Amino acid sequence: MALVETPPGVGHLVKPRKSGLFAEIVRHGGDYLYVAPALLVLLIVIGYPFCYTVYLSFFDTPPSSPNWYFNGIANYIDILTDQSFWSITGNTFYWTIGSTVFSVALGFGAALVVDKEFPGRGVIRGLLLIPWVISAVAAAYIWRWILHSDYGLISSVLMQFGFIQAPINFLDSVSLVMPSLIVVNIWKEFPFAMIMLLSGLQTVPEQLIRAARIDGANTFNVFLHVTLPHLKSVLLITTILLFVGNLNSFVLVYLMTGGGPADASQLWITRVYQLAFQSLQYGQASAFSVILFIVMLVLGYYYVKILTSGDARRSQ
Repeated sequence: MALVETPPGVGHLVKPRKSGLFAEIVRHGGDYLYVAPALLVLLIVIGYPFCYTVYLSFFDTPPSSPNWYFNGIANYIDILTDQSFWSITGNTFYWTIGSTVFSVALGFGAALVVDKEFPGRGVIRGLLLIPWVISAVAAAYIWRWILHSDYGLISSVLMQFGFIQAPINFLDSVSLVMPSLIVVNIWKEFPFAMIMLLSGLQTVPEQLIRAARIDGANTFNVFLHVTLPHLKSVLLITTILLFVGNLNSFVLVYLMTGGGPADASQLWITRVYQLAFQSLQYGQASAFSVILFIVMLVLGYYYVKILTSGDARRSQ
């Protein structure tokens, strides 16, 4: 058998592909140039304030003096050893978990209802979206009036019909303020969960549902073994988004109670605002913000992991 020789110089036309970070940057240099302006804006708008906050967290900034005093990690130690920090942490997770779980549950139930065909479905969908569309500031003041201890709508109606003899202190009671705020937050957030889960319900393959019914599955079994597994990723993403959003909730709590009474509704984010703009302790507020950022970073990691794991399964 005759061997075919490679003409001189042809072998040099195909060069081995270089690997490594520098080679990837060179290969995709044009792509990086396209996103460079956006990255620069992010660096200025987000990167600089973040670095400045971390830097400021290592200083004591007394309100009575314009000078800063380096104190290392003393701010972090003071925050983590303060008993009020742990009570505020308990309030924050009580608020976050309660709001998230019931918002997702109520949104899921609403999504199951409006996913069915019935007269006036479009009107019902529009009405259910109203709480989400209303401004948080407007919602806070409306609910302050509804839950007011002296002339609130709920107490007035209950007293008028003889169910209670005295007004209920929804927002002025240490034991009732947090459940009251959670109810308001659920009312405000469940439409978001409804929209997310309704979009997931509309992607459930109709063929699978028909096949399950042909095999003798009832409505509950179809929901349990077909619909629910198909919505697993949407449920996880919706839950994490609401969880992170509730950890950062500020407007409703601050406008309705300001963290009171007696810090019974004080959350992480309202405490940061109080330290920075009421007590003028910018160092401690910065340290508190860094601790909150670390928690958010961990949650963001799991959020991205869930998203990428779904993409990896679809690509297989």
